[in-house]
Amino acid sequence: MSSIVLGVSGGVAAYKAALLLRAFTEAGHDVRVVPTPGALHFVGAATFEALSGNPVTTDVWSDVPEVAHVRIGQNADLVVVAPATADLLARAAIGRADDLLTATLLTASCPVVFVPAMHTEMWLHPATQENVATLRRRGAVVLPPAVGRLTGPDSGPGRLPEPADIAALAGVVLEHGAGALAHDLSGRRVVISAGGTREPLDPVRYLGNRSSGKQGWALARVAAARGAEVVLVAANVEVPAPFGVRVVPVGTAEELRTAMHAEAKEADVVVMSAAVADFRPATEAATKLKKGSAAEPTAVPLARNPDVLVELVAERAPGRLVVGFAAETGDDEGDVLTHARAKLARKGCDLLVVNDVSAGQVFGRPDNAVVVLGADGSVTDVPHGGKDAVAAGIWAAISTRLGASRGTD
Repeated sequence: MSSIVLGVSGGVAAYKAALLLRAFTEAGHDVRVVPTPGALHFVGAATFEALSGNPVTTDVWSDVPEVAHVRIGQNADLVVVAPATADLLARAAIGRADDLLTATLLTASCPVVFVPAMHTEMWLHPATQENVATLRRRGAVVLPPAVGRLTGPDSGPGRLPEPADIAALAGVVLEHGAGALAHDLSGRRVVISAGGTREPLDPVRYLGNRSSGKQGWALARVAAARGAEVVLVAANVEVPAPFGVRVVPVGTAEELRTAMHAEAKEADVVVMSAAVADFRPATEAATKLKKGSAAEPTAVPLARNPDVLVELVAERAPGRLVVGFAAETGDDEGDVLTHARAKLARKGCDLLVVNDVSAGQVFGRPDNAVVVLGADGSVTDVPHGGKDAVAAGIWAAISTRLGASRGTD
């Protein structure tokens, strides 16, 4: 069990902190909520105490023998401030200690994650941007805000990401440290495919696969947290989009092919994590094929779908990285990595992320482990963990390759 400090500053998005607190406690963490006085205008201390099982106070004068303004930060494994208002970011950047939360930030030696929420004009103001840069330079993680509906009729960047996204990314930092969400993809455009295509046989039936899209979702969420502009081409994934990500929904392999070619034109990195069907029914019936009817087929002829990864490799611009995925099992002709290396050579991509899917592993599960093979012969093992943690390991391998290519431009 880890000890998490959840800082809550005084913005209307403070109500989402209660949902984030519940996510942390349900994951088995011990959570101490440290709100600012302003935060308690939006959510009462009783709510945070009931959900956390720990006392809540805002000042350094409560429970003086505990020396809370020192001990809380010293004992934490992770500090998450959500929402982090413009005022809180400013006070943290200059090292103020005028309430219990800012004092805790000064005594914490563990990773610190700030999750900003404010009006668009406040987020874009040069003062706020300089404060964010200062905090990042000191090693803190400052997530980009989501884009969407703000207080009243306003809309734009400044919305607090959903608690599920914050909890997933906080888990990555808790497991691997602040470096796992380094802001190293700023200025990069990333296009990711995710999910599984469905090839229609008739209006009811289709040929599909077991891909849930969860790993692609995690890749998009982590890339956005690391500063990238992210486009997610999503094949039949019916879950909310990660924050900071533009989603292009598709259904079939041909639709995915069209979307990927269109979106990849200006991309720095293209990641093909979707499970694209190799074959489709040669014809699609206009009406349902009923058993016992004259139209009942005795066989379903198949046609081969285009190889989208090979096409993206063939048309890549100088400096663009193309990353493929391989779901492999071993057989009499070789083990998983033997087949993966052959696929890497055949596809021609820069990196290949290899999943061992033997015995039903990976598909639909919350965790994963992969090996990243490079066209240069490199091998990077990403250990077993949650799919966001695995995504962070994959992006670390991609970022290393991006840094190398930038150095030779």
